Amino acid sequence: MTHLSVEMLAADATEPITSAGHAQLGIAVLAGIAVIVLLITKFKLHAFLSLIIGSLVLGAVAGAPLDKAITSFSTGLGTTVAGTGVLIALGAILGKLLADSGGADQIVDTILAKASRRTMPWAMVLIAGIVGLPIFFEVGIVLLIPVVLLVAKRGNFSLMRIGIPALAGLSVMHGLIPPHPGPLVAIDAVGANLGVTLALGVVVAIPTAIIAGPLFSRYAARWVDIRPPEKMVPERASDDLAKRPGFGITAATVLLPVVMMLAKALVDVVIDDPAAGAQRVFDVVGSPLIALLTAVVVAMFTLGRAAGFTRGRIASTVEKSLAPIAGVLLIVGAGGGFKQTLVDAGVGQMILDVSKGWHLSTLLLAWLIAVTIRLATGSATVATISAAGLVAPLAADMSTTHGALLVLAIGCGSLFFSHVNDAGFWLVKEYFGMSVGQTLKTWSVMETLISVVGIICVLLLSLVL
Repeated sequence: MTHLSVEMLAADATEPITSAGHAQLGIAVLAGIAVIVLLITKFKLHAFLSLIIGSLVLGAVAGAPLDKAITSFSTGLGTTVAGTGVLIALGAILGKLLADSGGADQIVDTILAKASRRTMPWAMVLIAGIVGLPIFFEVGIVLLIPVVLLVAKRGNFSLMRIGIPALAGLSVMHGLIPPHPGPLVAIDAVGANLGVTLALGVVVAIPTAIIAGPLFSRYAARWVDIRPPEKMVPERASDDLAKRPGFGITAATVLLPVVMMLAKALVDVVIDDPAAGAQRVFDVVGSPLIALLTAVVVAMFTLGRAAGFTRGRIASTVEKSLAPIAGVLLIVGAGGGFKQTLVDAGVGQMILDVSKGWHLSTLLLAWLIAVTIRLATGSATVATISAAGLVAPLAADMSTTHGALLVLAIGCGSLFFSHVNDAGFWLVKEYFGMSVGQTLKTWSVMETLISVVGIICVLLLSLVL
């Protein structure tokens, strides 16, 4: 790892940083983040470019030679893409197969057919949780909006009573559960165990989604009582298909990588012997790469072939799934570069030194940092990556469970109060036909609830684990 040479820092980055070094690094961090925020919000520059420029500003203000800052950024970008890029791509392929084969519609229709009027909001959060597991938030919205609008229209529901639970389920998955980009990058940055993070993420996600979804939707429906806008009801993916996969096989395919990763985590806890044959087998079987690759290959048969897709159609679906994630990969990679620049400049060590005198939980500190960056940039992914880079040194002496909880604390903070600088805010506003004020009173409050309830659950778990 290349260490940035900062005059005021001690030669050895592991040694305590002087107060002058603290001041200079603090200014460098603020300058770097301020530049990123300004470029994204004021000048509407793409987050990928903003992160590159912000990283260079950080290095320059910290007093590092420009070539060292560039090396740090490039190293971080390469490491992040190598660690998470393939997983994001596999998740995108699985999500595209789920959508185009009609598997997502099959899950939706089956659950809705068994739901009563009273249980419909609960059915929506369940649908969003299952469908949102392997796919990105924006794709999940596009998949579920037709269902939300149709259910609200046919059942004469307030759109918020049905829409908020679906949005809550998707958002919780996006912020807390691998293989979504944010959690994956945070796991990599702090060295957390993926299986344990996934298991604890599910524990945190369930009560969080319930409170921010079906329960909050009662109040959201009173505050904003609107009906589905007719022009926004699009055609569903499976309307043009002669057949589609069954509910059981679709659900099993979606949950397959989760089961494989959780099995590894369970074996690690039960056996706890790296040399044991069973543990070595499950280390391979439960690795995210093998788990997601297995699910993709299985999905080609259980979803693609079941929908009557030819080999050419399956190949085309896989190809089309990769183009939309190019921007996501670049942003995640650039975020990893920014994180590495922070680390190599000694910012992590600075936070470690400064926070020693604070009577503040590390988990709460991580949440607050993520909240601040989320409010400033509007991006949950940027907030997760940046916060993970800042607090990574604090995870060095943490247990496996507390390392996982640190990832979840960052994920919760990254979802706090989505507002006008967040693309998701405008996506929800336009699909639901709301005003800015109505979107703030519903979507923004829901996101804040997820963040606050989530960190409370994380802190409670930290007391017993």
